[in-house]
Amino acid sequence: MIRTIISGATIATVDTHGTEYPTGWVAFDDAEIVGVGDGLAPEWAVRGLGPSGERLASPPTVELIDGAGHLLTPGLVNTHHHLYQWLTRGWAQDSILFDWLVALYPAWSMIDADLVEAGAEAAIAVLARSGCTTVADHHYVFPAGSGDILGGIIAAASRVGVRLHGTRGSMDLGRSQGGLPPDFAVETTSAALQASADAVEKYHDPAREAMVQIAIAPCSPFSVTSDLLSEAAVLARSMDVRLHTHGSETVEEDAFCLEKWGKTPTQYLDDLGWLGDDVWMAHCVHLDEHAIDRFAATGTGVAHCPSSNARLAAGIAPVPQLLAAGVPVGLGVDGSASNESGQLGSEIRNAVLMNRLRAGADGMTGRQGLYIATMGGARVLGRQNEIGSIEVGKLADLVLWRVDGVEHAGIADPVAALTLGAQPPVTRLFVHGRTVVADGELTRVDERTVARTATRAASALAERAGVA
Repeated sequence: MIRTIISGATIATVDTHGTEYPTGWVAFDDAEIVGVGDGLAPEWAVRGLGPSGERLASPPTVELIDGAGHLLTPGLVNTHHHLYQWLTRGWAQDSILFDWLVALYPAWSMIDADLVEAGAEAAIAVLARSGCTTVADHHYVFPAGSGDILGGIIAAASRVGVRLHGTRGSMDLGRSQGGLPPDFAVETTSAALQASADAVEKYHDPAREAMVQIAIAPCSPFSVTSDLLSEAAVLARSMDVRLHTHGSETVEEDAFCLEKWGKTPTQYLDDLGWLGDDVWMAHCVHLDEHAIDRFAATGTGVAHCPSSNARLAAGIAPVPQLLAAGVPVGLGVDGSASNESGQLGSEIRNAVLMNRLRAGADGMTGRQGLYIATMGGARVLGRQNEIGSIEVGKLADLVLWRVDGVEHAGIADPVAALTLGAQPPVTRLFVHGRTVVADGELTRVDERTVARTATRAASALAERAGVA
């Protein structure tokens, strides 16, 4: 057993009380946090003893890390991504969502497991370097004969070393049936349901310390039939896994639902069994008061994706109102083709600033931004008892941010360095107690190899799509 002790850092625990230590310490044994507090690490921790000073059956090897000049936070939780879109960054740069999708669907219909794995590894690498320890990916394009795409994404996450909440997405509402995607990009309802069940059986780990969990995730109201939505909800609950989809992202989506069903997206999804504390939805930009009340009453979670919403001119989600109502809110990057940065750490600042544009200077604080990026995201994914805060008994998913460099030297509040300033460099990123990033570099994969492989994959997809 290895006991790692980080001392001398400013610590934002993001626990229920928002406890912070200007100069504190954290100790974790392998993957579990065993102590956190103010000042210097106590003697029992440094000597490899138990919290009451008792000798342990297997005394740990103690590793000391000097955290001076750093901010220590829980690992960031990305609640919504499309990792495969790393391969189509920079496409359709000036389009709204529906036009952007129409432009990209033809290329996405040509992906396969090898291309997706290459793109996913690069996207996850960038996420890890930006402080992300848990990634929720929504993959919903499965061309015939494309291989085990979900397996490739899982392999990429395992190599980099992060937790993955992989969702088996689907589309069965093609253009000929009144949907947005072209017919060649959709599956049959029965095939999508069977593939979803198979993915859960093959890959889902329900354990507390799970590195891979699976959710069932029909794509959106404009690409999925009512039958698939309702049957997917029944399937997920019978298999005890979570549900995910897009909801209320754009005014065009609202108009689509009102024209087709005479309902808002929230009313439509509610009628199909799609609100509950086992559900989270991406974006939720255009929620009215009734929708916010229903989300709060049912415990339905929201993945807030500020940069992507701005890139596609979708609007600013009512995050302060959602938080005030008690709705679980997490942070998301969304697909790299609608957020070419691919970083999660910088989304904290973007979330705070954009929501102030909507709600005023005091509408959202930096610490609320940190909360939705950590504990809020853990709640959205149903992992609040394991990750999301720095507390004894939780898993050691942690980020040590350097805040004494030239970008942040002399800043009055180290937390503001992360939530309002430039994204600080990551000195150490721990996932399940293991070092995934050290001094800004990935430790488990070679970044240059990842970059070259992703570049080749993006070029291959562009050539298939006839845009090379």
